[in-house]
Amino acid sequence: MNVILPDGRTLSLADGVSAMGVAEAISPRLAKAAVACKVNGELRDLSYKLNDNDAVSILTFDDPEGKTVFWHSSSHILAQAVQELFPNAKIAIGPAIEGGFYYDFDTEKPFTPEDITAIEKKFKQIAEAKLPFCRAEMNANDARKFFGDKGENYKIELINDLQEAPSFYRQGSETGWVDLCRGPHVPNTGYIKAFKLLSIAGAYWRGSEKNPMLQRIYGVSFPKQAMLDEHLTLLEEAQKRDHRKLGKELELFSFHLEGVGFPFWHPKGMVLYNIILDFCRREHIRAGYHEIKTPIILNEELWHKSGHWDKYKENMYFTDIDENVCAVKPMNCPGGLLVFKSTPHSYRDLPLKYCEFGLVHRHEKSSALHGLFRVRQFTQDDAHIFCLPEQIEDEITKVIDFITFIYKTFGFSEYKIELSTRPEQYIGSAEIWDKAENALKNVLEKQNIEYKLNPGDGAFYGPKIDFHIRDVLKRSWQCGTIQLDFSMPERLDIEYTDADGGKKRPVMIHRALLGSMERFIGILLENYGGSLPVWLSPVQCRVLPISENYADYARGVHKKLLEAGIRSEIDERNEKVGYKIREAETGKVPFMLVVGEKERDAGTVSVRQHTKGDIGAKGLGEFIDEVIKMSVPGMND
Repeated sequence: MNVILPDGRTLSLADGVSAMGVAEAISPRLAKAAVACKVNGELRDLSYKLNDNDAVSILTFDDPEGKTVFWHSSSHILAQAVQELFPNAKIAIGPAIEGGFYYDFDTEKPFTPEDITAIEKKFKQIAEAKLPFCRAEMNANDARKFFGDKGENYKIELINDLQEAPSFYRQGSETGWVDLCRGPHVPNTGYIKAFKLLSIAGAYWRGSEKNPMLQRIYGVSFPKQAMLDEHLTLLEEAQKRDHRKLGKELELFSFHLEGVGFPFWHPKGMVLYNIILDFCRREHIRAGYHEIKTPIILNEELWHKSGHWDKYKENMYFTDIDENVCAVKPMNCPGGLLVFKSTPHSYRDLPLKYCEFGLVHRHEKSSALHGLFRVRQFTQDDAHIFCLPEQIEDEITKVIDFITFIYKTFGFSEYKIELSTRPEQYIGSAEIWDKAENALKNVLEKQNIEYKLNPGDGAFYGPKIDFHIRDVLKRSWQCGTIQLDFSMPERLDIEYTDADGGKKRPVMIHRALLGSMERFIGILLENYGGSLPVWLSPVQCRVLPISENYADYARGVHKKLLEAGIRSEIDERNEKVGYKIREAETGKVPFMLVVGEKERDAGTVSVRQHTKGDIGAKGLGEFIDEVIKMSVPGMND
């Protein structure tokens, strides 16, 4: 029989060969690293028997889908370990997630630190036993009885929701531990060479406050101990850089019970916010965009027309005005469509680019809230481009260039791109979707841009290109997006006059560069560990008089800095200068200007730079010129 490899080559092998046999035929090294495979685009176990002319890809831990299989297998080991130690614990779900895995348990009492230590020990024993992961079949009725006899009500609920026949994986012998699972898994538990249970949290079953609260154990695992050690080091560094901690220390923002999920911006936080906003606004004007502002609250009818009511209602807030139901906008696009519709347009006006730094509100469950990364109110750097069909590819190319320029300016040079296609719930015809997906794909391929296909993850109104930036801790963040929409212009009946005098529908491109301003600020803070580049720092320098005898000179220095447009503070407290320096270092102020008798008499300042220490005396004018040069956006010192 023949199998087709990812590069198009054909490999001739014995009939009935498994995917592992393909890996072994390619190279012993690949066979050793293999964790799963894809056969004709479907994820499979390495034991899967192949048919003639199957297309086969071998996955290792280095592949994103290989990591998912590896971590999901680890979650099964965790669940087995818990139930061997705590037989009365009921199991819920245990998926792979970004950065590891978790499993949810319903237990009589909370897990203690001592319990976690015991679970880790049991986990290690199961891994070292090299128990095989064996796929098992059972019809739905037998499965309900099997799990019902064990009191596993969560599994029964999951089985009842399945559209297809349930499948299972057994670890070890015929009497080994069993879980409901679609799979695939690594061949045996011994593939998990290094692991760590990281934390415990509460989680409602299926994310609903109406359901029982479960205990969620998070973990991570790797095929090598060195990889785990590196990961734990990065996690430790990430904790130091936690933007919630930095936001409080740097007096940027806070959160309060009086408004759960709504950030409160402090004066220094507003300086940072506005620096980013002003820069983006200038660049949009240069790129030919026109800024608009649309209302936060709009009536129910509009959201029915746009499709949000049917597809997004559960994430929206509502209020009554004059006995009419209205919604607080979760997205800016319907407002942008109404602005376009309010004025007659000709084909000569297109492309027409509206940008809006629009405040939106989305209902997020309390359990999902996470600092600035997941909030209920945020500002999107949104834009909507109305264009002719023949302008689509050119406009998308311009947006891609704009996004890469913005990321480079903020210090992000690494990013990956995903093309997301039609989801299960969508508006518009399949024909329109195919047209939109092909347009996005053509742009990426003509520009020789490497991308990953993400089937079924498009917006409900159109396919999209998503940009994932990579920070210094090797984490990936989805920020920018480009979405192509043929449906919403139709639903809201917007049009332009063509050259022949007829009425036509424009094509609508939704796009965001940073995404959520709030989230992007959180990413920036963690990427730089709070030590922002000079151009972004809310306070660029702090003047520190050695004693009150030199306060007048310090005030004069401070005044000249402010007049030059440099964001300056002065610390006139009756404290030792060493204490003032330490506080400025803790506040991550880029420059400290120490002034005393010598500096006053010479008309200079003694400059200290954050983390670098004393860099010597300079004339005030010279220092001002240097800081002004460093204040140019993109100067990531």
